[in-house]
Amino acid sequence: MSYATTTPSDGGGLLSRSRSVAKPGFNRWMVPPAALCIHLCIGQAYALSVFNLPMTKLIGITAAAPDDWKLTELGWIFSIAIFVLGASAAIFGRWVEEGGPRRAMFTAGLCWAAGFFISAIGVYVHNLWIVYLGYGVFGGIGLGLGYISPVSTLIKWFPDRPGMATGMAIMGFGGGAMIASPLSVFLMKQFSTPTHVGVQEAFIGLGLVYLAFMWVGAAIVRVPPPGWAPEGYTPPVKAQKLVTKNDVFVYDALKTPQFWLIWAVLCLNVTAGIGVLGQASAMTQEMFPGRVTPVAAAGFVGLLSLFNMGGRFFWASISDFIGRKWTYFCFFVLGTALYAIVPWTGTIGSITGFVLCFLIIISMYGGGFATVPAYLRDMFGTRYVGAIHGWLITAWSAAGVFGPVLVNYIRQFQIDNGVAKAQAYNTTMYIMAGLLVVGFFCNLAVKAVHERFHMTSDVEEAQASVAVVGEPAGV
Repeated sequence: MSYATTTPSDGGGLLSRSRSVAKPGFNRWMVPPAALCIHLCIGQAYALSVFNLPMTKLIGITAAAPDDWKLTELGWIFSIAIFVLGASAAIFGRWVEEGGPRRAMFTAGLCWAAGFFISAIGVYVHNLWIVYLGYGVFGGIGLGLGYISPVSTLIKWFPDRPGMATGMAIMGFGGGAMIASPLSVFLMKQFSTPTHVGVQEAFIGLGLVYLAFMWVGAAIVRVPPPGWAPEGYTPPVKAQKLVTKNDVFVYDALKTPQFWLIWAVLCLNVTAGIGVLGQASAMTQEMFPGRVTPVAAAGFVGLLSLFNMGGRFFWASISDFIGRKWTYFCFFVLGTALYAIVPWTGTIGSITGFVLCFLIIISMYGGGFATVPAYLRDMFGTRYVGAIHGWLITAWSAAGVFGPVLVNYIRQFQIDNGVAKAQAYNTTMYIMAGLLVVGFFCNLAVKAVHERFHMTSDVEEAQASVAVVGEPAGV
């Protein structure tokens, strides 16, 4: 069934979509910085590991005491947050789309900051379940709302360069750790004493800083007025095979094979990269024993973060010229070859070759995140792309489980069966290459969405949409 493009009144409040419509003369280049205010803040999730060791010594201070938390217990904080990110993006995607980016960004800032404040309470009373509730649940909701809130707005402001626009914002999520990591260490150092680690105060400080910046982004953001187009821009007269001029309602999009093919494409691309990100330091030291120091391994992790960030902007921008399908074609062909080469670089002892392979792989990992919103826009139109993107992010949640499990458990299985640590990752690399081959064929199968899923705007369909307008947003 198709649905009309009408939406319910938003009440005209300060955070409503109607109050955030841009006035004549507004510069659209103000919107990417607003999006970056959000994504640079929530990108702290990639730097959460800097708190792991200090949080294992909250009681012992200099060394872990018997009642201190274990690393395995702390690892669940990030896992819960990423799971809730995907779930909240799916559940609240339509609420974000219909209410506008300002309301969503404001709420994201509130939830993200609340996650830190509640976690600080958990640290103070030494109750890990409160930290799970804080960072994992409240922070996870802030992650989900914040991640998807600028997407459709950027696409509407930049119909001429949708890949570049979303790449600029999502680049912030990849680079947020580069700011958060030293800031977190600095705050803990400032508040630490011989009898206190300083994690609690660092959480409060981060919560306050992030709340301020995310609310600045919410204040700056604007949505274009109806019918707006960039000066001198004319939509392509000739229809492009995989770029639709029609819109697809969010729940109709979930019924299409295209949505699930792109879901698999993102899931497989992310699975192949996220496990490596989590084990990059240990992997380099184990594959090149005695040749890679912990300091050098930390430098490699920093390089990965840089290429993760840069790849988001680079590949998303490239996709505006070669198309999204061809961009993912590059990811899967090049990624498959590079994963297959990695064991060989270990065999010949080439640290340079190993590093180059993974820098390119991680650039495509980040590029996959940044390119997929424009891919969805091409397939399903702009009207509900934010809500559809919210549902697609569940692929990230799934990959967040698959990737680390593949890397960690296969490595341990190899070691338990007598394989040297230097070769323990080889099987995993070949499996990752195989997953990318599957992703290649999923991407190859993506075709244009059938016209029966396109929204219409005639009176009969407008009447049918009344029931939809009455549904609770996000149900």
